[in-house]
Amino acid sequence: MSDELDRLESVLRETSPRAPAVAREQAIHEAMAAFDRHHQGTGEQTRHRRRESKFARSWIRKLVMPLSRPSLAFAGGAAAIMVAVVVSHQLFMTPNLLRPEHSGKANEDPAPTFQKGLSLPLPEAPADEQRLASTAGEAPESSPATALTTAPGTPVQGNDAERSVSKSSSPPAAMGGSGILGWSHPAGQASRSRAHEAAPAHDAAQSRDRFAELSPNPVKVVAEEPVSTFSIDVDTAAYAFMRASLNDGLLPPSDAVRTEELVNYFPYDYAPPETRDPPFATHVAVMPAPWDDAARLLHIGIKGHVLNRVTAPQANLVFLIDTSGSMHRPNKLPLLVRSFKLLLGALAPEDRVAIVAYAGSAGVVLEPTPVAERSTILASLERLRASGSTAGAEGIREAYRLAGLHFIEGGVNRVILATDGDFNVGISNPDVLEDYIARKRSSGIALSVLGFGMGNYNDALMQRLAQHGDGNAAYIDSLAEARKVLLEEAASTLVTIAKDVKIQVEFNPATVSEYRLIGYETRLLAREDFRNDKVDAGEIGAGHTVTAIYELIPAGSDATRVPSLRYQAGEATPASAFDGELAFLKLRYKLPDAETSTLMTRAVTVADAFASVDDAPRDVRFAAAVAAFGELLRGGRHIGDYGYGDIVTLAQGARGDDPFGYRNEFVRLVRLARSIAELEH
Repeated sequence: MSDELDRLESVLRETSPRAPAVAREQAIHEAMAAFDRHHQGTGEQTRHRRRESKFARSWIRKLVMPLSRPSLAFAGGAAAIMVAVVVSHQLFMTPNLLRPEHSGKANEDPAPTFQKGLSLPLPEAPADEQRLASTAGEAPESSPATALTTAPGTPVQGNDAERSVSKSSSPPAAMGGSGILGWSHPAGQASRSRAHEAAPAHDAAQSRDRFAELSPNPVKVVAEEPVSTFSIDVDTAAYAFMRASLNDGLLPPSDAVRTEELVNYFPYDYAPPETRDPPFATHVAVMPAPWDDAARLLHIGIKGHVLNRVTAPQANLVFLIDTSGSMHRPNKLPLLVRSFKLLLGALAPEDRVAIVAYAGSAGVVLEPTPVAERSTILASLERLRASGSTAGAEGIREAYRLAGLHFIEGGVNRVILATDGDFNVGISNPDVLEDYIARKRSSGIALSVLGFGMGNYNDALMQRLAQHGDGNAAYIDSLAEARKVLLEEAASTLVTIAKDVKIQVEFNPATVSEYRLIGYETRLLAREDFRNDKVDAGEIGAGHTVTAIYELIPAGSDATRVPSLRYQAGEATPASAFDGELAFLKLRYKLPDAETSTLMTRAVTVADAFASVDDAPRDVRFAAAVAAFGELLRGGRHIGDYGYGDIVTLAQGARGDDPFGYRNEFVRLVRLARSIAELEH
């Protein structure tokens, strides 16, 4: 070996004539051409290779050009050695070339394991199911029902009527005290204030969370529009997504903040009804607005009657689980499986559970099985793996078919869809899917939606599906949230005690000049819809609390926000029969099996008013703090200079009994949001 090295050293020391310039350039050219042929391709991988190619070219020139004495053969050899080194680096060190998808194979875990012999043959599809199936492969159609927008420079996936909010992707990380919270974001990354800027060109794997575009409810003049009508809402997805964003170091996009869902996330100590008829009790209170001394807050609270396990109806549940490739993150399918395990603890042994998984195709993982056979259900959940694209429409059809085959008269018949909402196969027309779900709702099978993950979370679609399915929508960002939604609130989540619940408030122009409904932008109804029993509205679950808040400006106040009209500036004169009334509250609801609604009414009077914020009930004050936080996250347009510190002070003084720590967590989140906002500025 030493002889070999000695010979090489002697060769290097020999004086050789410098190779002609033309020969040197040709050798360099051939080496570079060979290198470029290796790096041909398209897309992001090509750009990556071009950068490496440019780097290698510069080093080839540095190695070859300065050689004054070695022979041309040695120069060409050095260039060849350099090419070989770079090529081998590409083959053995670049992950993209070793991934299965580089050779045409998907980079996912094995497909879900379906139980052999359990899937029933599909019967001939009814007309509505054939229409649903026929939409697969069609060009996406935007829905006129909801106005949505797309961030400039951001590619859109799925329905055109979806808003893309760019977030940079990075490896998942557990953050804070909320458990698995999805993606962590590098320091200095743009947050909500930059959410509408074009995404960086180099981020080919950028994430897209989609939300329906919301415009805050405007101030209404009572003399012009004295009546406000809306459907109640028991969803809480917006709160959990907001928390996940804050724990990830980002302010949530403004369209992700639905203030009513933040307010309704918390349980309130409203008195329940004394009997089951009517199924809920109403409570009202009026107090000064914390952010405006001239304004008042009208607080409307509803409490449903509480069921115990003995009186709870038997349940027929179908878990419809998204096992597509987008669900392989730790805060998606693994968290989903653990969440459904918790739900089993809230069910009775005689309740039945089935599992349908969908990815490239839908399949029955578990036929309806009594909860008493817990080990069988758990084993089926453990076999689930994320793989393939998302055939959401076919999965929904299969789940409804299974729920219909085992329908329980007078029981809870419900499909629970668990997904990140990234439907990309078989759901090109969401309107057709919503129509299909509405038809199944009329047959007695409801749909609830559980959202998981961040990055391609399609909240806009999931909200629409839940509303059409007579169900609720929740977002699961941690096992603690899964416990709240699926264990502690199982009755209110699964058992409906009143459906199509609508609220209508008529304000007295003699005592109220202006009003503004805080939140519920996606639940507004036309005045004539209130008495129309064909118009769908929200549901109330057993023991559930629902809260709505109006901001009012008393008549005669100098703080009115809308100036009076020139020809309608006359003062209203109240009738003596309505002296002391601020508003008249009306509610309509249907019992679960009824087709005709029942009306409840009550007047809101000065007797319901409190002179100061401190005099108001604790729950009313805390709900006002949450509402202010939602308004602040959405820009603070209507709350003036009321800031994070004011919200913390109000919430701390109204925490009261907090056995699960939800209110303490809220105070922490407000402080965290203040810190993030200060860093942005």
